[in-house]
Amino acid sequence: MENVLLRKVVNMDNRLNKFDIDILDKSGLSHTDRVHCIKVAEKALEISRRIDDEINIELVGRGALFHDLGKAKTHEIDHGKIGAEIGKRIGLPQEITDIMEKHIRGGLTAPEARDLGLPVKDYTLNRLEEKIVIYADRLIDIINDGIVILQSESESEERFEEILKTYPKYGKNEITLNRYLGYHREIQGLMKSRIMRASNE
Repeated sequence: MENVLLRKVVNMDNRLNKFDIDILDKSGLSHTDRVHCIKVAEKALEISRRIDDEINIELVGRGALFHDLGKAKTHEIDHGKIGAEIGKRIGLPQEITDIMEKHIRGGLTAPEARDLGLPVKDYTLNRLEEKIVIYADRLIDIINDGIVILQSESESEERFEEILKTYPKYGKNEITLNRYLGYHREIQGLMKSRIMRASNE
């Protein structure tokens, strides 16, 4: 199943190359974590295509594919920092290692990082591509965890606000919840704008 998913993701974006797949295969990630990364990449690429052709698809796909690389070493809160360090060592571009480091809780502020025992700095997401990866990560958790019963994958987007407000596992705390809701609203708004533009052409 994992190889089928990888081929599907590579077919969605041929800029995800054998080098990327080899990194994932040799990373030490568990099968479950590798499948999660592949599914997040697939979802992030799908979302990107529903928004705009101007999005840096390579950054979205590779950032999503590698976002949890640090889980090869730990599943603790610092897996983003550790993943970014691994990414830098193997030569991944900084814009990808930024996604890896900043994806924890959807982009922490410096005070939040201090409270969680992470290096104190601003992890705020500035690029749309970063927000798409984080949004896709949360959607895939909702779709695959089995906590919320969904009739279809699209229901994870339709019910996103209700799910995050109902299940603390997904919203974490009020600050993180509001951050995720902001990304959801921004991304859904961009999708609707594209549909409206297309219907007016």
